[in-house]
Amino acid sequence: MASVCILWFLLTQFLMLVVQSRTKVPTIIVFGDSSVDPGNNNQIPTVARSNFEPYGRDFTGGQPTGRFCNGRLPTDFISEAFGLKPTVPAYLDPIYNISDFSIGVSFASAGTGYDNATSDVLSVIPLWKELEYYKDYQKKLRAYLGDKKASETISEALYLLSMGTNDFLENYYTFPDRRSQFTIDEYQNFLIGIAKNFTQNLYALGARKISLGGLPPMGCLPLERTTNFMGGNECLESYNIVAMAFNDKLGSLVVKLNKELPGIRLVLSNPYYILHQIIRKPSSYGFDSAAIACCATGMFEMGYACDQYNLFTCTDAKKYVFWDSFHPTEKTNSIVAEHMVKTSLSKFL
Repeated sequence: MASVCILWFLLTQFLMLVVQSRTKVPTIIVFGDSSVDPGNNNQIPTVARSNFEPYGRDFTGGQPTGRFCNGRLPTDFISEAFGLKPTVPAYLDPIYNISDFSIGVSFASAGTGYDNATSDVLSVIPLWKELEYYKDYQKKLRAYLGDKKASETISEALYLLSMGTNDFLENYYTFPDRRSQFTIDEYQNFLIGIAKNFTQNLYALGARKISLGGLPPMGCLPLERTTNFMGGNECLESYNIVAMAFNDKLGSLVVKLNKELPGIRLVLSNPYYILHQIIRKPSSYGFDSAAIACCATGMFEMGYACDQYNLFTCTDAKKYVFWDSFHPTEKTNSIVAEHMVKTSLSKFL
């Protein structure tokens, strides 16, 4: 009887190890725009930067890192939730090396999008270049870990993509070129095609656990509310409708690719509804303001217009949903990240 109990115990322990080995995420790998760029743009010639005060004032050490936030980004919180490091470093930051990147790395670039034309607007890193950096990373990872361990890390890693807002707000609705080529529905399909190709490329390179990030309620960003004179500075619902439609298309893409690509575990991480809820009822989450941001007047400033000399910047960012006119505060990022970890990303824990 005792021997049976011991065998049963050993079997259950073995099964637990098997489950853990299947579900453990050894590293977080990030692609996207300013929502997840921890400072890659610091290393390229662009005005899309935030490596100066007051950005980063609530980050560890109170230092600006290049994150478009007063503190950490959603991907930083997600990394920590998965038992990894509390921050995901920028691939182009020279203070880090492959030993850091083997646990988490971001190739994201503020101002970029799915569309190459979007990255041209502010001369930032296009999505195809982010993928090239990832290929370079894979070579370094193999040299560092060896082929077998690196291949295992690549397939077990969690890949997070977050972009698309700039394609609409910085590109489609700002410049005439894409509007002359596409209706808004056609442009969404054009972007979905790029998202599909990018996901297939990642899959071909060994990625299996992938999260496609949806769009936020972009009509509720303080910048869009400020310019919505006719609507009484309320959320621009036409932009929100576009965001929801795009997210629906992303959801359909997720279903399609999960059927077509053997072994892939693709999810949609949709921030729209949790953010919309926070914006509509900020007091329920401990915020005082959702209409204007903390930095400067909170109505239109971001980047260099949001500097340390602006006397209007708030003293407590925790009271604000948005840090600048385009980007959420660290507190908002933590709420959104927690929501994602409990919902779309829970299957990878």
